[in-house]
Amino acid sequence: MSFLLVYVAYFAVGLWAWDRQPGLSSLDWYASVVWTLPVLTSAIGLVGGLRTARRMHGQPRPPPHPVVQDMLVVVVPTIGRWDTYPALERVVRSFCLELPRLFLHLRIDVVIEDACQARDEIMGLASPSVRVITIPGDYQTPNGTRFKARANHYAHTLRLAEGEARDDVWVLHMDDDTGVGPDTALELAHFISSQRSAGQDALDLAQGVLCFPREYAGNRLTWLADAVRPGCDIGLFAATTGGGSPYAGLHGELLLVRASVEAAIGWDFGPRTIVEDAQFALWFCDRYPGRSGWIPGRSYGASPATVGDFIRQRGRWVWGLLELAMEPNIPLRRRLLLMHNVVVWVCAAMAHPAVILLAGTVLGDVQATPASAALVPIWALNIAFCAWLYWEGLKLNIHSSAQPRSLWWDRLCLVALSPLFSIWEIAGLSLGLVRFLKRGKPGFTVIRKPA
Repeated sequence: MSFLLVYVAYFAVGLWAWDRQPGLSSLDWYASVVWTLPVLTSAIGLVGGLRTARRMHGQPRPPPHPVVQDMLVVVVPTIGRWDTYPALERVVRSFCLELPRLFLHLRIDVVIEDACQARDEIMGLASPSVRVITIPGDYQTPNGTRFKARANHYAHTLRLAEGEARDDVWVLHMDDDTGVGPDTALELAHFISSQRSAGQDALDLAQGVLCFPREYAGNRLTWLADAVRPGCDIGLFAATTGGGSPYAGLHGELLLVRASVEAAIGWDFGPRTIVEDAQFALWFCDRYPGRSGWIPGRSYGASPATVGDFIRQRGRWVWGLLELAMEPNIPLRRRLLLMHNVVVWVCAAMAHPAVILLAGTVLGDVQATPASAALVPIWALNIAFCAWLYWEGLKLNIHSSAQPRSLWWDRLCLVALSPLFSIWEIAGLSLGLVRFLKRGKPGFTVIRKPA
């Protein structure tokens, strides 16, 4: 309904404006290009949304086996700072509480640097089911990979040495601020159990939904702005990852991979890798096409604590995705959708209504209309899909909270502040683009994690 209402309203206004235009101007042609670019991404995301709706409103799935026989290894890399430790403690506690009831063979690997700030506190989390892996300070991968990918690769090589790179071992990758709930454990168990009887149709990778409960938010405005992320999970990622091949990338939370498949790919992607999850996704697409799935389970993370953290987080993503889009070692056909999405994202700054309005003021033409009436339904599709992402994402975040009811101002603020949120996104985009163009040494920004 959120999609349809915005679509009909914008379609009607667009046709009315087009009928009243005296003639085409340069601004009309400019807007026709930049406001039409996202149509492929919007269409794929809409397909994913429809697919999610069918999954969630279809027949209930049979319950999983009481206990899953396959081994589950949860891998949680952390920078180990004092300001990230409270969130880490929360998520490890959630693993220990929710997962053992369905997974007989379970281990939680917390991966830290040997000299991290909160080393002593993190070592105190160790238990029969929790293992703390310390990376030696002088450890280097063969390709010189750094940051989180280096930590993932170290844990991966340790599993290889321990003989755990098998088909009956699954690796669940989680961030140090993202925990699980009863629904997460149930969906993971159902997915893994179903692969035992799938035969040649068995899948090797799955991803679920990242939600942001209200109580984990250090800032209510960034919490609202992050509504777009679970919206993308049930839209764009449900269509691509859920369709068998994660061409649009993956995120590092609630990423379930068969250990034998991860062993074949690894995480040693090189020193410029700062979006290791998306790079892993493209290599998976190349080697295991059609072998990924989507699960309706949720993970529970924390949105950035400040606007500055929000912008720096987006800046790292843009920088890393631009690096990945230009990666020559990955076949071009596997990068095409990612390259398209990155171009659309980069062009978002030039397509912002404020920029169009400013250009129109300079040119003396403040009304941007499509060059053809055929573009009106496309523009309406893009606008309605963007509104749907935020609206449905906010609903998911609210339903994932301890008090799953909407406050009267939640949706009102989301609608009223959407222009502000888009400016924050563009600020992060611009930051990442500038750093990419400078071709400096990549950095990995780790923001503060609210407890």
